[in-house]
Amino acid sequence: MTPAPDAAPAAALDLVRDHTILSVVVGSRAYGLATEDSDVDRRGVFAAPAPLFWRFDKPPTHLDGPLPEQFSWELERFCTLALAANPTVLECLWSPLVERVTPDGQELLAIRNAFLSRHAHRTFLRYADAQFRKLQGDLRNAGRPNWKHVMHLLRLLHSGARLVAEGVPLLDVGDLRDRLLAVRRGEVGWDEIDAWRRALTADMEAALDRSPLPPEPDRARVEDYLVSVRRRSLLRSTDR
Repeated sequence: MTPAPDAAPAAALDLVRDHTILSVVVGSRAYGLATEDSDVDRRGVFAAPAPLFWRFDKPPTHLDGPLPEQFSWELERFCTLALAANPTVLECLWSPLVERVTPDGQELLAIRNAFLSRHAHRTFLRYADAQFRKLQGDLRNAGRPNWKHVMHLLRLLHSGARLVAEGVPLLDVGDLRDRLLAVRRGEVGWDEIDAWRRALTADMEAALDRSPLPPEPDRARVEDYLVSVRRRSLLRSTDR
């Protein structure tokens, strides 16, 4: 559910280089599914200086780069997506592989539970259903799906099921590594994959009524944090 990256000019990428407050590794390396050829997938959050928002041309909401497989969101966009229970964004807040974090980033991590709500049930399932339909289309049209995508779809459903049932997303699926990597290698039949998907979906449905997640995220707490970051940014700019 990551937005399509745009080609970013060097000046825009300075926002990532100079104003990143949180940078983490996600993907297979964070999930316990890395192999010798796995990329290093980096995701980050940058807080654009407050005065930039006074201009007609606003700071970008997201940027691709400067490193390969690196994608970053501007803080407000990140918070908006996280409040909507975007799976890709929420994972950034729970990644065990933190490469960079500033005091503003530490505050973001400290309020990560404020983003959580039962909306995750709907968001995770809708995303999984849409991806599964695409994979079924690949199976019909090409005779085989992208097995790596199938693996990550099942992993995401495991994460969503844990989130709804226990209130915390599951990132490291090392206990399922052998089974999931067998899926990636195309060694698991489609009927078994579909049964696995259906079981995880049923688990998520069954857990919803007793979920520890609140009905709504704590939008006010997140907004207070965002405003405080903007205010501190403005103070820093006027002190120069």
